Amino acid sequence: MDSGMYHRRADCRVCGAGDLEIFLSLGPTPLANACLASTDAFADEPSFPLDVAFCMRCSLVQTPDVINPETLFRHYLYVTGTSDTIAEHNRQYADTVVALLGLSPSDQVIEIASNDGSLLGCFQAHGVKTLGVEPATNIAERARAAGVETLDVFFDDHTAETIRASRGAARAVVANNVFAHVDDTLGFLKGCRKLLSDDGRVIIEVPYLGELLDQLEYDTIYHEHLCYFSVHALRAACDAAGLSMVRVDDVDVHGGSLRLYAGLPDHCGGHAAGVLERIEAEQREGLHELGRYQRFGRDVAEHRASLVEMLTGLRRDGKRLAAYGAPAKGNTLLNYCGIGSDLIEFTVDKNPLKVGSFTPGMHIPIENVGRLTETMPDYVLILAWNFADEIMRQQKPYRDRGGRFMIPIPVPKIV
Repeated sequence: MDSGMYHRRADCRVCGAGDLEIFLSLGPTPLANACLASTDAFADEPSFPLDVAFCMRCSLVQTPDVINPETLFRHYLYVTGTSDTIAEHNRQYADTVVALLGLSPSDQVIEIASNDGSLLGCFQAHGVKTLGVEPATNIAERARAAGVETLDVFFDDHTAETIRASRGAARAVVANNVFAHVDDTLGFLKGCRKLLSDDGRVIIEVPYLGELLDQLEYDTIYHEHLCYFSVHALRAACDAAGLSMVRVDDVDVHGGSLRLYAGLPDHCGGHAAGVLERIEAEQREGLHELGRYQRFGRDVAEHRASLVEMLTGLRRDGKRLAAYGAPAKGNTLLNYCGIGSDLIEFTVDKNPLKVGSFTPGMHIPIENVGRLTETMPDYVLILAWNFADEIMRQQKPYRDRGGRFMIPIPVPKIV
């Protein structure tokens, strides 16, 4: 194994403790977004351990297995602009922040991991100044082509200082689905703090650990996701970075997320009462106790058995199976459950960067969406289950001709 590509840490990313208890092992797993261009690449495909641990001191759930971010993010295949659901989410997001902070054309919004600039474009529609920070060179080029100024760099404490010196402070520093991706959790958060104006807000969206546990969303665990946040763990990180949590909203996206608003303590005081109440509720639900996570590990193993039995049963009955989507979460599911091309003939995806390649590990061909109605498989497993309603609505012609969909999470079912 290339030591420059992978390392394993023994300490917690937030509190630094060495009291990490592993409660789930997903086995040797390829990188979830590393689709393979041809069959020639199958033999040399790398895989890495994928374990999940609970910090006994601060309750942060995290994977100790770290892949070099240059490997993961310099050339990226996930593009936010391909989903109607995310497009609407972005419009509402920008409307909410503009209204909450009273943003005007003199204000600046900086987004970390801005992808193709879709969200910042919604802020631009309000006349607000924007700047994106996106390390994936290919995706940053897309954003600039769309008229969104974007710096092609990784974000950290030092980058924040450079941006603050050249561009000034931001009223809003936005970070969606990236906080969980960074190994230096506190350095990232301190960098966000450095960019803020006195009355500014750091606004972070992360998948919610509580939903992951309750809905058995273990497929959202992969090497890009290093941390899985509860409100309690977010408070520990904010305390260490010198930020106060003003509010936390539940957001119905990516299987259930949290949107954190944080500011400078001198301006907004300590953590809001509503935040502290959420932490108390989490404690009552067992999110601070190792036993809750050990039960989750047992539930995951049972889910694998149920899903594989459903698919193999359909194949025994002579049914043809395909899948919809080639998301990172789907590749965790396929590899952990051992679902390959012997069960799933092909999967389809709207992202042109993935079409024509093969899924990591299980090597299922990725075709264009039109293949569903061209070949009419009997059943389609929705790997991108967080967009299931959108997908089934768009694929009404397939359903009208007798096709059936399957949703794997939280309980395998045919719909």
